[in-house]
Amino acid sequence: MSDLQAPLRPKRKKVLVDYLVQFRWIVVIFVVLPVSCFIYFKLFLGDVKSAMKSEKRRQKEHEENVKKVVNRLKQRDPKKDGLVCTARKPYIAVGMRNVDYKRVRHFEVDLSAFRNIIEVDKERMVAKVEPLVNMGQITRYTVPMNLALAVVAELDDLTVGGLINGYGIEGSSHIYGLFSDTVVAMEVVLADGRVVRCTKDNEYSDLFYGIPWSQGTLGLLVSAEIKLIPIKEYMRLTYSPHRGTLKELAQAYADSFAPRDGDPSKVPDFVEGMIYTPTEAVHMTGRYASKEEAKKKGNVINNVGWWFKPWFYQHAQTALKRGEFVEYIPTREYYHRHTRCLYWEGKLILPFGDQWWFRWLLGWMMPPKVSLLKATQGESIRNYYHEMHVIQDLLVPLYKVGEALEYCHHEMEVYPIWLCPHRLFKLPVKTMVYPEPGFEHHHRQGDTSYAQMFTDIGVYYAPGPVFRGEEFNGAEAVRNLEEWLIQNHSFQPQYAVSELTEKNFWRMFDGSHYEHCRQKYGAVGTFMSVYYKSKKGKKTEKEVQDAESEILEPAYAEEA
Repeated sequence: MSDLQAPLRPKRKKVLVDYLVQFRWIVVIFVVLPVSCFIYFKLFLGDVKSAMKSEKRRQKEHEENVKKVVNRLKQRDPKKDGLVCTARKPYIAVGMRNVDYKRVRHFEVDLSAFRNIIEVDKERMVAKVEPLVNMGQITRYTVPMNLALAVVAELDDLTVGGLINGYGIEGSSHIYGLFSDTVVAMEVVLADGRVVRCTKDNEYSDLFYGIPWSQGTLGLLVSAEIKLIPIKEYMRLTYSPHRGTLKELAQAYADSFAPRDGDPSKVPDFVEGMIYTPTEAVHMTGRYASKEEAKKKGNVINNVGWWFKPWFYQHAQTALKRGEFVEYIPTREYYHRHTRCLYWEGKLILPFGDQWWFRWLLGWMMPPKVSLLKATQGESIRNYYHEMHVIQDLLVPLYKVGEALEYCHHEMEVYPIWLCPHRLFKLPVKTMVYPEPGFEHHHRQGDTSYAQMFTDIGVYYAPGPVFRGEEFNGAEAVRNLEEWLIQNHSFQPQYAVSELTEKNFWRMFDGSHYEHCRQKYGAVGTFMSVYYKSKKGKKTEKEVQDAESEILEPAYAEEA
């Protein structure tokens, strides 16, 4: 697909919801931002209080809370009560997908107390944490020790439980894989109330490999032990501008972290790419640096975490005019560089949020909590975002990134686009996401004998046709995109708005091991299946019950 000419589309008439969205910033400034600040401060105080407790006390509280979960599950009458789910409100989830599965009759289990960092074991280099610990909390605790999780997802609010049961990635994933690949052990409460610790080599190894991408439908995760790595105080970040076709930009991106000669010394600690137009991109590579190095005469230190600083993606874009440059960013501030502006979604939420006067006056209140944004939008606005907005991550083999970018341009015209590489490892079992069969024989750039290099293509923004006032069918665009992903051995994280039918869901993901775990550990009839939990729209109780009754003949076994 070399022709990047966008298709001609008819003009679209504005309706009332267009104006509601246009002036939504009023609600955001006077309601969402102040309430968000209060919630952030309250959570911060809770995190500080938790950190002041001894590890022994935190472990004791954890054990008591696990007992409450077990007792609650034992109260359930399968004949009268609905399927088990957490007591978390539907809008709390980070993501644009309608979380409508709780409209079905359900039996709630409260996990809200599981917010403690239980232990940081410096000898084993493992952090034991509860599922509601978020990325901001864990970096605040570990970075002063010159330690960090091997993969730290960029947004502060992302939780350990969500990243394990779902999907998590970061600029170090080209080395360590997805967030779930850095997990050493998981403590899970099964449907029958048993508490098990699963690792990759114990008797529950099948559950260990089954939980990632399962969306909490195999059991209730109550703690996880996650790999730690040693870090330094600063990130030495190089901003490299590139111009050319989308395929040329994709090749420059691959060359930035996957040396063609395979020299491991040329592989950076962190990688990130941002494509601003169909012909312009900035690729960033980072290496950990000591305080002594950062403060040497002539080096530039940029504290990107200050509220009045330019939004990170706009700061990086200056490389297109300045040329390549290097600066040192405090490590924790670098980890969370996209939090304040929510990548570039903040520009749509607050059109003037990136202006210097707003950053100085109210930038300290950013970002608005995504959960509050969702809670304060009516059904019409929610549906508008589903039709006129794109929130998708595409997990594509590295060698197909150029083709995927051209496809996205032709179908959606969304810019900027985020690029982040990650490994998909060969595992002892075939999990829901897996490398291409036989990839190790092709010796493609970035691949090794034990892992295939993929890339997350983050497509988050309003499409070009919407900005131009043209008609745009969001549902159709997503359906076409999902079919492209299926045809190209690529995946779509389940937090996104999906149009997949059940049959196509199991064409994209492999369900054999997941269904094995569902039946072996009694999840069928207790937890909703992953497809029905993540599908778009309202789920009726009958629909879910019928699906559960047909579990012995799952959709993934059907012939296309």
